[in-house]
Amino acid sequence: MENMRNTQQIISDVLPGSPAERVGLRIGDALLAIDGEPVIDLVDYEHLSANEHITLTICKKDGNIERVDIEKDDYEPLGLTFATSLMDKMRTCKNHCVFCFIDQMPKGGRSSLHVKDDDWRMSFIMGNYVTLTNLDERELNRIIRRRVSPLYVSLHASDPEVRRKMMKNPNAGEIVPQLKRLAAAGLQFHLQIVLCPGLNDGDVLRRSIDDMLELYPYAQSLAIVPVGLTRFRDGLTPLRNYTAEEAARMIDEIEQKQVEIKKKYGTRFVFLADEWYTLCDRTLPDYDDYEGFPQIENGVGLLRLFEGEMLEALEDREPLKQKKQFFMAGGVSAEPFFRESYQQLIPYGIEIKTHAIKNRFFGESVTVGGLVTGGDLIDQLKGEEFGRALLIPRAMLKADEEVFLDGVTKAEAEAALQTRILPVATGEDLVEIVFSE
Repeated sequence: MENMRNTQQIISDVLPGSPAERVGLRIGDALLAIDGEPVIDLVDYEHLSANEHITLTICKKDGNIERVDIEKDDYEPLGLTFATSLMDKMRTCKNHCVFCFIDQMPKGGRSSLHVKDDDWRMSFIMGNYVTLTNLDERELNRIIRRRVSPLYVSLHASDPEVRRKMMKNPNAGEIVPQLKRLAAAGLQFHLQIVLCPGLNDGDVLRRSIDDMLELYPYAQSLAIVPVGLTRFRDGLTPLRNYTAEEAARMIDEIEQKQVEIKKKYGTRFVFLADEWYTLCDRTLPDYDDYEGFPQIENGVGLLRLFEGEMLEALEDREPLKQKKQFFMAGGVSAEPFFRESYQQLIPYGIEIKTHAIKNRFFGESVTVGGLVTGGDLIDQLKGEEFGRALLIPRAMLKADEEVFLDGVTKAEAEAALQTRILPVATGEDLVEIVFSE
């Protein structure tokens, strides 16, 4: 029986007043099955525990096996927390993508920066993009049986040979049959393509778009993101960045394609990441053109969404009696947009001076704000006048800790620059900060 308990389904907490507490479940018990089906992970747990009448198979701390009947409201949570949030080990990537950003990270630093996850469960729960190359038949059937939808899938190319070449994985060519099976089961998915010059653009990209349109409405949206390259590419497949001229041609082609698709399907379906527009200094699409921002995690419409949140938060604000000045630092690509957008704060008595930080840590071809390091921030801002505080994108810092990608802490950067640093997550967050300070 001890072997049965050697799982990650061990209960770490029981919510007071919950159905689980009412039937006597305790910390240290292990959940083995629900209605006779083994509980592999959180997906199984959430799906199987949704019903009003369920039977749990529990392995008690002393090794005894018990079956516990529970009656509860439909979809009422059982009230259990487990030893690991996923109730299983994270599944890692089996690909060797020629554009993989993790392969372009410098050695050392936080170990979490070098983890290559490719877990469909995290795609469902967190919106992470996955390739589906590590799925076997049993797992694909489980996705269908558990009605996992929507998933977020890294397509890159629908052409099997191109996808295998780009991902250096013989299983990579099975993506279209996999997606067809999900669509046939009525499951939805969003898609992304990391576009690399000469590999999956041109006719390959056009085929990818058309192939995915055949799966609409189960294929909900498709994001096209330009490849990101750091200076740490020794020994890796030679790649280059897109030029401003190529970005402009891409925008022209995709925007024309959007018109055709919208006329036929009622949606633009394919969306370009903001970097295409900032690369060639083109005006971003309007707020409504992003159709609810289904691809925000890919930076599709991120700038327009931020601005929209800011303007909405300003609607109930009165101009300040005393003017305030702030300083905001971010990536090179978005600085012109923010500089212009922040002009809309001036009538309210708020002035924000913007500064583009060149990314000398990863290489100056990396221009997004979320990859700016504490070291670059300090080196390039010493001696500046920050007004009331220095504002930075919240994405510069680790999600659960105030530390930059290079290990510099926010406190260390504040001490070096002799100013407060205020992380900004959303446009609404920005308005709240600048008015309350």
